Amino acid sequence: MICGQFTDYTVNASGARRAKKRTAMESSSGDGQSSLRSSGRQTKRKATDTEEEEDQAEKKYRKCEKAGCSATYPVCFASASERCAKNGYTSRWYHLSCGEHFCNECFDHYYRSHKDGYETYASWKRVWTGNGKSEPSLKAFMADQQLPYWVQCTKPDCGKWRQLTKEIQLTASLAATYRCGMKFNNPCSYSEPCCVPQRVAEVIDSWWHSMLILPPLFKDSPANPFLTAYYPDCVGMSPSGSTSNHSHAELRAEHCRAIPPQSKSIGDGRESTSQLFPGLCPYFQPFYQPNECGKALCVRPDMMELDELYEFPEFSRDPTMYLALRNLILASWHRGCKEVLTPQNCAPHIIVRGLVRVRCVQEMDRVLLFMTRKGLINTGVLSVKQPLLPERYHNKNVIVIGAGASGLAAARQLQNFGMQVVMLEASERIGGRVWDDTSLGGVTVGRGAQIVNGCVNNPIALMSEQLSIKMHKLGERCDLFQEGGSATDPAIDKRMDFHFNAILDVVSEWRKDKSQNQDTPLGEKIQEVYKTFLQESGVQFSQLEEKVLQFHLSNLEYACGSTLDQVSARSWDHNEFFAQFSGDHTLLTEGYSSVLNKLAEGLDIRIKSPVLVTVPLTLLQKNIIQFNPPLPERKLKAIHSLGAGLIEKVALQFPFRFWDGKIQGADYFGHIPPSPDKRGMFGVFYDMDPQGKRSVLMSVISGEAVPSIRDMEDKDVADQCMKVLRELFKEQEVPDPVNYFVTRWSRDMWSQMSYSFVKTGGSGEAYDIIAEDVQGKVFFAGEATNRHFPQTVTGAYLSGVREASKIAAL
Repeated sequence: MICGQFTDYTVNASGARRAKKRTAMESSSGDGQSSLRSSGRQTKRKATDTEEEEDQAEKKYRKCEKAGCSATYPVCFASASERCAKNGYTSRWYHLSCGEHFCNECFDHYYRSHKDGYETYASWKRVWTGNGKSEPSLKAFMADQQLPYWVQCTKPDCGKWRQLTKEIQLTASLAATYRCGMKFNNPCSYSEPCCVPQRVAEVIDSWWHSMLILPPLFKDSPANPFLTAYYPDCVGMSPSGSTSNHSHAELRAEHCRAIPPQSKSIGDGRESTSQLFPGLCPYFQPFYQPNECGKALCVRPDMMELDELYEFPEFSRDPTMYLALRNLILASWHRGCKEVLTPQNCAPHIIVRGLVRVRCVQEMDRVLLFMTRKGLINTGVLSVKQPLLPERYHNKNVIVIGAGASGLAAARQLQNFGMQVVMLEASERIGGRVWDDTSLGGVTVGRGAQIVNGCVNNPIALMSEQLSIKMHKLGERCDLFQEGGSATDPAIDKRMDFHFNAILDVVSEWRKDKSQNQDTPLGEKIQEVYKTFLQESGVQFSQLEEKVLQFHLSNLEYACGSTLDQVSARSWDHNEFFAQFSGDHTLLTEGYSSVLNKLAEGLDIRIKSPVLVTVPLTLLQKNIIQFNPPLPERKLKAIHSLGAGLIEKVALQFPFRFWDGKIQGADYFGHIPPSPDKRGMFGVFYDMDPQGKRSVLMSVISGEAVPSIRDMEDKDVADQCMKVLRELFKEQEVPDPVNYFVTRWSRDMWSQMSYSFVKTGGSGEAYDIIAEDVQGKVFFAGEATNRHFPQTVTGAYLSGVREASKIAAL
C-alpha cells in the first residue's frame, strides 16, 4: 500500500488555480489491488493535469513557431485590427524576422475578404503582380507596407537606431538628416525599453540574416531608372516602390521591342542613359539590359559575379540583399563620379521597412569597401582627402616601377587606399608609351596613343568626365584616295571590305580545332584562303580592287603592330572572345597626358631611376631588368611567346587646311597603296584639329614599312610623306609643312615597342601568365598583362587597378 499525500489542481471559472488535498485512503477500497488501480488512475490524472496547465499557460501567450526564432514573447507590429493581440495571446504568430511578428487577428484583417483591410491588400497586390515576379503574399505585403521604418541618428557621438511610427514615411532626405528627438522629442540621451536595443543588436549577428523570411526590397533606389527593363524584385527593388508613370511591365515591353533578342551592343546606348538623367555621361552604362551581351565592364543587375560570390558566399543562396546594395552603389557612383562615394552618401538611399534596414546599412559598408578595393567605384583621378580603405589596409609600403599608364593607375589606387607608395621611372618623363607633343602650333599630337577605342564604360571616358575633358567622336567616313588624286568608289571599298572580313571568317573557322602546335603565321593563312577562294569561285578582282584589299591588310598590320608573317593565325584576335568596349571611337584632342598628368598629381615619382616592373614587354624579353631570384620558367616562356609590336608616326603642320574641300569634314582619309611593297606607308591620315582651324595631319607607318624608315633622317621621312600627299591631292597646291616630327619608338631606350601581339605558336594565355605575381612580392602590370584589353592605354590602366586590388587584399 502506498501511503502519503498528493495535490489535485482544479481551475475555477475565473481561471485561478485552487488546490484540494485528499489522502490515498479516501480513494481506496481497502484491498491492495484496488490501491494499485487507484494509484494508476492518479498517475494518469497527474499527466493530464500537466497538459492542462500548459494549455492554460499557452492561452496567456504563444511562442513563434519558426524554428530557431529567439522571440519568446512576440509582439505584433501591425496593430491593424481592433482585436490585435499586441503582446498577448494569438492562435498563430507570423514570423518576418526574429524581432518582427504579426498576429493572426491582423492577418485576418487584411486577408479575409469581408474585413476592412482587404481592399488595401488587394490594391497593393494588383500593383505588385503588375510590376513584379515574386509571390504577392500577405507576408510580402506586411514587409513592404506595414513594417515600421528604422532610422539612425546622424550625430557622430550618438548613432542610435530609432523606430519610426508606421505613419512616418522614410525618405533619403530624412535619413540623411535624422537626429534623435526630431519626431518624438526623445533626445539622444533617451533610453528606449531594453527590448529595442536588444533587437537592434541581434540584427548585427550573423545568424539573424538566415532567419529573415523575405529578402529586403528597396524603394526609390538610385538604381531604379537604370533598371526599368527588369522585374524590380529580381534586382533588389520593390515592385510597389516605383515612382515612374509607366508600370515596369510596360517599360519591359517597350525595351523588348527596341532590342531584339541576342543582339550585341555596338552603339553608344545614349537613349538608355542620357534620357534618364539630364547631364549624365552617355558612356556610363554599368548594367546590362535584358538580351544584351558583350559590353565590357558591365554587370548583370540580377546576378552576382564570381568574385562577388567568393567575397560574399553568405549571399549565394539568395543574392537579393547583395544585388540591391551593389546596384544602388554602382548607380550612385555613376551619377556622381567626381566625388568620393562614402557609406554616409549611400545609407540614406537604403529605403526599406523593418529591422532589415539596420542590416542593410551594415552590409553596405562591406560591399562599398569591396567595390572600392576592386576599382569598380572611387577610382580614376579623384582627389582623396582621407584614405578610401580602413586602417588595417595601410600597413604596406609599395614601390611601383614604371610611370606609364599602368604604373600610375596602380600607384594612384594604392595611395588613395592609404598605403605608402614610391614610383621609380627610368626615363626623364612620365607616361611611358603615352607621349603628347604640342610643338606643331599648339595642336596636341600623340606620339603614342591618342585614340580611345570604344567609350562605353571605358575608364578613360570616366576620367575625362571627372576632368571635364571633351572627347571628340570620330566619324565613320574614311574616303580612300589613289595616287593620282582620284577618289575610290565607295562601292568598291565596301565590296573589298566584305571579302577581307570573309577571309578572316574562314581563318576563324580553320582555327577552331587547331592546337597551339598547329598554328601558322596569319599572313600565310590569309594568302592561302584568298588563293583558294579565287580558284574555287572564279572571281577576278580588278587592279584597283587588289590595291584596296592591300589597304585593308595594312590596317590589320596597324592593329597588330607587326607584319602578318609574325602574328599567330590561331590567336591574333584572342581578346575578342571577351566582352570589349562598345560605342564611339574618340580622339582625345587634349591628349592622354591630360589624364595621366592628373593621375600623377601628389605621387612620389622619382624619374631617371631605372629599376622595374610595369615596364614594356621588350625590356623583359631583352633581360634589361635583372631579377634575383630569376623569374619562373613559366613566366619567361610566356614573355617570349608574345611579340613586341612597333608602329611609327609622322605629324606635319601646314600653313592652311588644304584638304578641307576634298574630304568634306571627315576626321580622316585613306591612302590606297600603289603596290603591295608600299603597304603600310602612310595608310591613313588623321586631322588632329577636327572641326577646328589649325592645320595638322598625322599618319602612321606600319608593317614592312617600319624597318624601311629606321635608318632614314626625319626630313627624308617627312619628304616621303609629302610626296604621297601631293599625289593624293594632285589637282591642287599642297604647301610645304612649316613643322613636323617623326616618332622613333624603336630607338626609345625604355620602350623599344608600341604594343604587344601574339606570335605564331603563342596564345592569349600568355597575358595571364605574365600577369601572375611572384611569391606575393613582385606584381606585374601593363598592356601585355591584360588578356582582355591588350594593346591599349585602357588595358594598361585597368591592369594597374587590378594589381592594386591584389596588393590591398594581401
